[in-house]
Amino acid sequence: MVSYTEDNIKTLEWFEHIRQRPGMYIGKLGEGSSQDDGIYVLIKEVIDNSIDEFMMGVGKTIEITIKENQVSIRDYGRGIPLEKVYDCVSKMNTGGKYDSDAFQKSIGMNGVGLKVVNALSKYFQVTSYREGKEKSIEFAFGQITNDHAIIDTTHLNGTKVTFTPDNNVFGNYKFYSEYIEKLLWNYAYLNRGLTIVFNGQKFTAKNGLFDLMTNTINDQALYPIVHLLEKDFELAFTHLERSGGEEYYTFVNGQHTIHGGTHQQALREAIVKTVRDFYKKDYDANDIRQSICAAMSIRIQEPMFESQTKTKLGSENMKEGGPTVRSYINNMVSKLLDNYLHMNPETAEILQRKILDSEKERKEIAGIKKISKSAAKKINLVNKKLRDCNYHLNEKSERGLETTLFITEGDSASGSITKSRNPDTQAVFSLRGKPLNTFSKTKRIVYENEEFNLLQAALNIEDGLEGLRYNNIIIATDADVDGMHIRLLLLTFFLKFFPELIKAGHVYILQTPLFRVRNKKEVVYCYSEEERINALQRLGMKSEITRFKGLGEISPEEFKHFIGKNIRLEPVVLHKDTNINTLLTYYMGENTTERQKFIIENLRVEEDIPA
Repeated sequence: MVSYTEDNIKTLEWFEHIRQRPGMYIGKLGEGSSQDDGIYVLIKEVIDNSIDEFMMGVGKTIEITIKENQVSIRDYGRGIPLEKVYDCVSKMNTGGKYDSDAFQKSIGMNGVGLKVVNALSKYFQVTSYREGKEKSIEFAFGQITNDHAIIDTTHLNGTKVTFTPDNNVFGNYKFYSEYIEKLLWNYAYLNRGLTIVFNGQKFTAKNGLFDLMTNTINDQALYPIVHLLEKDFELAFTHLERSGGEEYYTFVNGQHTIHGGTHQQALREAIVKTVRDFYKKDYDANDIRQSICAAMSIRIQEPMFESQTKTKLGSENMKEGGPTVRSYINNMVSKLLDNYLHMNPETAEILQRKILDSEKERKEIAGIKKISKSAAKKINLVNKKLRDCNYHLNEKSERGLETTLFITEGDSASGSITKSRNPDTQAVFSLRGKPLNTFSKTKRIVYENEEFNLLQAALNIEDGLEGLRYNNIIIATDADVDGMHIRLLLLTFFLKFFPELIKAGHVYILQTPLFRVRNKKEVVYCYSEEERINALQRLGMKSEITRFKGLGEISPEEFKHFIGKNIRLEPVVLHKDTNINTLLTYYMGENTTERQKFIIENLRVEEDIPA
């Protein structure tokens, strides 16, 4: 029996606990390829404080710069009280959010955010400008390194935080500007009158969630965007021309709840109930919500989120003695949407026609779905196409964010990944070869095609993202022409029928090494020609070089190095101005004149290509 004495009892400093258990505070760590990786949570934690200042009526501008992985965020709020600057960034359970008079309906509630940023940064500086005085303190890994005296200043009131995330925690991380811009646009949509300046680019929105919807749907709306607004409630939605699932952007006190929660489920129910009541028809809920795209924001006092990262609302009650979140949203939607439909009969008519079209489509493919589901069950019993993992995103598990599905081509590649994966959180789905080009196909093909039917079932996305089983969907194909083609075909399938998967940041391309360089002492895997040259210079020009032509050539013993903590992923990101239909028509439609012209203009003959 292991001894258990007073020597086993340890008390950690505040920063030691955060650094030892960072997942408790920022969710997963990551290296920046995913929008919910820890380095973006650090940025959000600082901005949230600036937004809370704006919500209290001070500081209409926030300035953000990122250069060589150093982040600087400056607001023009009231500034941290100078004598409390040290406490606010280095003492747990210290902050202004406990005083409901100083902050109302704020994002941050427990005074943890800035301390987490401090503890997980190799350099951290906070400066408060307040009523002609300035106070600045510097830290490294949560420990104070320089405490500057209070001095006179001509700077405007506010707070400036500068930090560099710690490589020991986040590895060889990289900031993707697309994710930061998406984050900042959401802040702008939710805070009319706020201007955010990021590396010289301005983010501001005059029409709230209406602007979010306009920038999201890119002229795919079936009818004019419905925009409903009351004091602490805002809703904008439309249905899209394509057939597809449900797409939601929900916010609580300015926080983007990317994993939904009680408010999102309440919205789905409220729209169905209001529509049924308006038309006096008991329409199927799926027919009402099919291809809906909606954005909703609510502001409530003391919301209860399921974690420090605040990506999912757990609150049932608005406040003690008040209505529930569910009843509040139901009342808002019922009143505002019912009035809108009565005042806009043209929209009401188009909406009803959409519902009837969805009903017709559902009934037409009902038989096919029944047959395909029966076939899928039989196939799953004998086909090892899916090698599943033990944990899943749609289950209440601390490891849900780690869950990953690798989509591979051929048995050799899937075999290597399967043998080297972590069976707790990594699953593998094997393709037979090149999947079908679904660009010109209807939703019917998802059920008629055995492979797509099984993939949809594996992901559990038939009725939207609520039941998604894996947080990360990774396309793992060879880096050759055939592999690139398979990537395009899979991306076409997702963009055509499940674009919300990509918009929500779940889809990635696996980067695998092109070369292995080794001598008798060391092995280096290289992902580019530049890395190969650097490796040769370091290990010696006589080192052995192996060129990997495909994933099947990489042994399971080697593969484990590429899909573990050092995994390299390239996120599939849609720019806010991207029109999906135009994009797919160009790349995957008929051989258009525009595409022929592009190929001819960019074609290079063999002798033109450098050796």
